[in-house]
Amino acid sequence: MPTVHQRTAARRDLVEHFVYLAENAGIETAERFLARAEATFRDLAGQPLMGAPLMLASPELAGLRKWSVKDFDGYLIFYLPRPSGVSIVRVLHGARDWWGLLGIDS
Repeated sequence: MPTVHQRTAARRDLVEHFVYLAENAGIETAERFLARAEATFRDLAGQPLMGAPLMLASPELAGLRKWSVKDFDGYLIFYLPRPSGVSIVRVLHGARDWWGLLGIDS
């Protein structure tokens, strides 16, 4: 069974999004977001190449891909495919400067 590893920054991102959604859209929406994010992580672990590849300046993030959270298209998952599944690097809102946060060459 493929595994999902969440980096510390990704876990922090999820908590921040949960709090924001709970305060602004309600606790049910925040809980649904977390459930959809976890389900999307599992989908990515099973098919790690389905996300769009990104060109990065940072060699430690070579191979990074992005995919949106199911039913929350504004939230983007940045992950690295691994032989055993995926490593979730960040979960960022698409309106943020994620290019700058990840060091993506534009």
